[in-house]
Amino acid sequence: MQHNVPEESGEPAPQGETTPESSDARVRQEHRARHLKSEPATHVPDSAGQRVGKQALAWGKELLTIVVIALVLSFLIKTFLFRAFYIPSGSMENTLEINDRIFVNLLVPQPFALQRGDVVVFKDTQGWLKPQTNVNGPTGWLSDVATFIGLAPDSSQQHLVKRVIGMPGDKVVCCNNDGKITINGTAITEPYLFPGAAPSDTTFEVTVPEGHLWVMGDHRNNSQDSRYHQSYDQSGFVPIADVEGRAVVIAWPLSRLGFLGNYPDVFADVPQPQSKSVSTSADTTAGP
Repeated sequence: MQHNVPEESGEPAPQGETTPESSDARVRQEHRARHLKSEPATHVPDSAGQRVGKQALAWGKELLTIVVIALVLSFLIKTFLFRAFYIPSGSMENTLEINDRIFVNLLVPQPFALQRGDVVVFKDTQGWLKPQTNVNGPTGWLSDVATFIGLAPDSSQQHLVKRVIGMPGDKVVCCNNDGKITINGTAITEPYLFPGAAPSDTTFEVTVPEGHLWVMGDHRNNSQDSRYHQSYDQSGFVPIADVEGRAVVIAWPLSRLGFLGNYPDVFADVPQPQSKSVSTSADTTAGP
């Protein structure tokens, strides 16, 4: 019996059928694809310029973050805790000298109360100083920015710096037979006065009204303080509401770095006024 053997043909296999050769090729392709996927991508090292650029960008981000944090902290401290002021005159010598930079505690007079002997900075709402000339141009803009963030004294409003001698209700008189100021009948010895200066070259007798202060410079013969303005236009009593705060530190120059005291021993024996007032409510240039 004769058997017919199919002859090899170059024709493709019918659709849906798989030849051994095509099956093997497909297996090899799938294996290679899996192998390529499992291989890590080849890393191309950065050039020197790219590395420098990335480092500069990282440093820039860090620097910007530090500057922003510093500005925010400076603004918060300036607004709520301390503020810088500049001393342009000699009315408080030798306690404060011309060109001193001081820090003022803004928590006085509230929530912390004022005391006799405190060195205070207050706004000139009563016209003790000459009107200030506004600064125009780029310098003015730069000054405004530095002032806003607390890096420069605030000169938008004129300020003065003096020592509190009389609190509300106090009777302040100058002078007794020994040439000393008396407060509520008690004489005080003032070690903070400028060497050789008398407690006062003019006489006065005042009772401080409620909500006000009687202030004097430590360089008494070089200070147009409450004495001068009371006799000139009756504006010698300073409203507590105008007080910016108490000067606590001389920050510059470094040779004068130190704290400012209020000499509590000087006023320790001063009695309370007979009708004591309980009202304590309330770089900038602190003037004469």
